Amino acid sequence: QVQLVESGGGLAQAGGSLTLSCTVSGSDFRTNRMGWYRQAPGKQRELVASISRASNTYYTESVKGRFTIARDNAKNTVYLQMNNLKPEDTAVYFCKVVVLGGYEYWGQGTQVTVSS
Repeated sequence: QVQLVESGGGLAQAGGSLTLSCTVSGSDFRTNRMGWYRQAPGKQRELVASISRASNTYYTESVKGRFTIARDNAKNTVYLQMNNLKPEDTAVYFCKVVVLGGYEYWGQGTQVTVSS
């Protein structure tokens, strides 16, 4: 059974930093695209950043220059380094991976709260 284990969320002050990580286990298939989504209260879930197996990246406009996504294929892990955090970054952050064959898996979510 495929499991995604997220860690690294928490409370930060505006201008501070947090690093999220998400490790995939139980998959016999190669992980292709990996990404981070977030969902704030009362809002739809949105894509924050994603990275291909070849490390091609995408960022939503509001986090460009502040967040960095990276992956370690040997460890089946994706990271999200979040710098210069803003109160509007407060949300539950979810990891999503797409494996060979197109199957998608989601993590359980980790809360990120940024105080002003």
